[in-house]
Amino acid sequence: MKFEYNDAKLGSHLGFTDDIKKYQNQFTVSSGSIYMLWNRNQQPLELFIDGMAIELMPDQLVTTTYLQHVSYEKTSLPLTAFRFNREFYCINDHDHEVSCNGILFFGTQDLPIISIPVEQKRKFETLYEVFKDEFSTPDGIQGDMLQMLLKRLIIICTRLAKDQLIVKKLDNEQVEIIRKFNVLVDTHYKTKRKVSDYAELLFKSPKTLSNLFSIYNQKSPQQIILDRLALEAKRLINFTDKQNQEIAYDLGFNDPAHFSRFFKKMTGISPSQYREVAIIQ
Repeated sequence: MKFEYNDAKLGSHLGFTDDIKKYQNQFTVSSGSIYMLWNRNQQPLELFIDGMAIELMPDQLVTTTYLQHVSYEKTSLPLTAFRFNREFYCINDHDHEVSCNGILFFGTQDLPIISIPVEQKRKFETLYEVFKDEFSTPDGIQGDMLQMLLKRLIIICTRLAKDQLIVKKLDNEQVEIIRKFNVLVDTHYKTKRKVSDYAELLFKSPKTLSNLFSIYNQKSPQQIILDRLALEAKRLINFTDKQNQEIAYDLGFNDPAHFSRFFKKMTGISPSQYREVAIIQ
């Protein structure tokens, strides 16, 4: 099963399938998509995100963006997927409505894997069927209806993510700070490497950020910034033909040797050694 909605005038796209591995190359729009991937099977399935194996349990969802590299090579079961581009629904422009940035999408923390509670499974299955029905009803307001359904799905998943992935000790204002910090790091990590840079953007002190993240998780804000930079370096080595010197300059390093030292400090091996291991795998 594969559905898609396209508006050629706006360049907007929404795709929906119950087997993304089977249909991934059959959608009209091939790049720049955000994904919501849902395991509707009774067994776990495996996929790879940025080269890392992810086991998605039954009734779990994970979200990815166009910044991430997703492979279904070892995915043996059908995986339901919703895919959309910013022209169809810009999560930046609509962030005040859904508050998902930095939690579901464009975050710097671990992958947002959400479990559907038993008591909410019917809600998700109903939404799944309504999506199918709406895709089968082409008319003048189909795009608006599909956008409304996608917005509802995002809001429900964001609520679950906040409940399941964020420490209960944090109040709404603190969650907003963490959320905005994650988005800012994902946007500026190439040029802003200090916690004070982000504290200034958030109108907070570096100490406030450090104290907040000590409650949220084990990583300090500085470690999150460096981890994001290292992750992008790995992506560029794994999934592009760029050489180490070019990657260094892409990531804002003036000296390739400085980049090599940074990479080895973060991963334990040099960029060249990492590249050799990636080729072997």
